[in-house]
Amino acid sequence: MRVVALISGGKDSCYNMMQCVAAGHAIVALANLRPAKADEIDSYMYQTVGHQAIDLYAEAMGLPLYRRTIEGSSLDTGREYSQKEGDEVEDLYHLLKLVKEKEGVEAVSVGAILSDYQRVRVENVCSRLQLQPLAYLWWRDQAALLKEMISSGVHALLIKVAAFGLDPGKHLGKTLAEMELCLQQLSQKYGVHICGEGGEYETFTTDCPLFKKKIVIDEMETVIHSADAFAPVGYLRFTQMHTEDKDIGSTESALPLGSCPCQSAIDKMTEEAVYADKTQDIQEEFTSNACRPWCSARSSVGYQWITGIGGLPSEHTDVRGQTQHALTQLQGELKERGFQLKHIVLVHLYVKNMEDFAEVNSVYCTFFSHNPPARVCVQTCLSAGQLLQMDVLLHDWTLPPQDGCFHQRDTLHVQSLSHWAPANIGPYSQAVRMCRLSRCCEQCVLANLDVSRG
Repeated sequence: MRVVALISGGKDSCYNMMQCVAAGHAIVALANLRPAKADEIDSYMYQTVGHQAIDLYAEAMGLPLYRRTIEGSSLDTGREYSQKEGDEVEDLYHLLKLVKEKEGVEAVSVGAILSDYQRVRVENVCSRLQLQPLAYLWWRDQAALLKEMISSGVHALLIKVAAFGLDPGKHLGKTLAEMELCLQQLSQKYGVHICGEGGEYETFTTDCPLFKKKIVIDEMETVIHSADAFAPVGYLRFTQMHTEDKDIGSTESALPLGSCPCQSAIDKMTEEAVYADKTQDIQEEFTSNACRPWCSARSSVGYQWITGIGGLPSEHTDVRGQTQHALTQLQGELKERGFQLKHIVLVHLYVKNMEDFAEVNSVYCTFFSHNPPARVCVQTCLSAGQLLQMDVLLHDWTLPPQDGCFHQRDTLHVQSLSHWAPANIGPYSQAVRMCRLSRCCEQCVLANLDVSRG
């Protein structure tokens, strides 16, 4: 894919570009959001320290750089983000919209490692612009990741420190290689995030295998942002810098992709957690193509199954029509029982042909969008003429909390391509958590299963 890389100058955005190239994508443009006045604006979203040298990135990589001044502020700071005029996230939207129009990009490289706040907002913008976020560093082990960055030729300087054990006078300007042991020790003693994901420090990359030229900082000055006695905050302001030619050789071909920690055996992937309500399995034979949905009793902690929701072959011979009918039927069944779509935590979706998945998904996404349920999609044999069938697990949030149950669910809906988990290519969450349990991870599985029973 043609990729625009969001760059802050830091190690993470730089190394994620390397991962994109290693995965076969082409970085065709760079994008950056800069502060209007001050060097450090304490943004929830963006690193602004070191912004004076960002223009040199374009020269170092030989790529066009698109920059926009941050005009908004952090207005919507909730777990999920909704489009809000005046929020700093909208500055990112306008920047990427421009890059897409000018460069025809299809994806966005983002160096998020641990921040759900940042990931959710980038994914929101990408979804609105129909761009694919690429976050290959997401949920990587930080100690291993830092070591990998250093060994892969990422040369970065600490340009901001803001944690107990880090001293502006002692540690600013040090390289990652020089700081690795110190960061490991601080992590063991005080829980400092080794990659700085808790805001402990920020970096500026002066060279990496993707650079055709290296960036040289000629002059800089130290600014004390907060003279705290225990954890002083200080950063570097670059006042003079330039680029120098270097021998690039064949660095890009040797870029490390790394291993994917999500790989596991298919039988392990298809295992399901034991449901909290221990509802008895339903085994009801369907005697006709037009299956009548069956609903289990509601458990003491609010769980309930509705099974056998299918298309109507007698009226719809195409998969889109059957999907529309099945989901409309589901809405009716939910309404009859006092539920809504938001009460669904898990969907078992059975399709006759996995090649129909894209069309099924295009209809499915019109019903589920915000915090969608987890979903397992299986190709299997169905009754003659029937192209899909669904079972759904509901949870009643109105019941009094028992045994750790909460009145709202936590969804894990990662849409970025990463090494952390299989790519999410539709409107479904990887997992939904309640009662201390996580529902089954979303999957697409080819299997020879008999689901003529509910």
